[in-house]
Amino acid sequence: MKIFQSSCAPFIHLQEFRCAGNVRRNEVHDRPSRVTAPDKCFPPIARRDAQTLILGSLPGRRSLELQQYYAHPNNAFWKLIAAIFESDGALPYAQRVKILTANQVALWDVLAAATRPGSLDSSIVHASALANDFAGFFRSHPRIRRVFFNGRKAEELYRRFVLPRLGPEFAGLRHECLPSTSPAHAGMSFAKKLGRWRRIKERQK
Repeated sequence: MKIFQSSCAPFIHLQEFRCAGNVRRNEVHDRPSRVTAPDKCFPPIARRDAQTLILGSLPGRRSLELQQYYAHPNNAFWKLIAAIFESDGALPYAQRVKILTANQVALWDVLAAATRPGSLDSSIVHASALANDFAGFFRSHPRIRRVFFNGRKAEELYRRFVLPRLGPEFAGLRHECLPSTSPAHAGMSFAKKLGRWRRIKERQK
């Protein structure tokens, strides 16, 4: 497994936000290929003054269609962000993103690309997984000291594909797993998730 240098424009501001690449079905002449093209990440949402990083695993189908992080209407991510930072949950996507960056919170995914039938994290094919360049990201955002995972799968992927390859210069990073905001993880109430997710607002000590 190697660290993947993402094809996304790295470490951009919202105004430069682009898709990492369109999901396409490979074709050989007129015969359709049976090989599923991998899903690809979005560029990170991060200002250089970011202090906190939130990591998912890989964008789901709805997010890929709309080119937005956590676009599924039943995903609780943006509802939690609105409650934590006391903002309007109905704001347009660009304004919701600005609330994150104004509070020095960055957003990205662990994987740059992976094959995944459907949208469930449990369907990610590990043999196809390519991790994003976190060493480069952390060097470009040196104030980040806290990394929060949106669910156990993101944490698992990070610890498997990223953490072993980070040098000692990043030993001071603090990692913490938060309850998944995915609609597939509805066993915990919103109130309990909110209580855990408020950790992202706490200032670094």
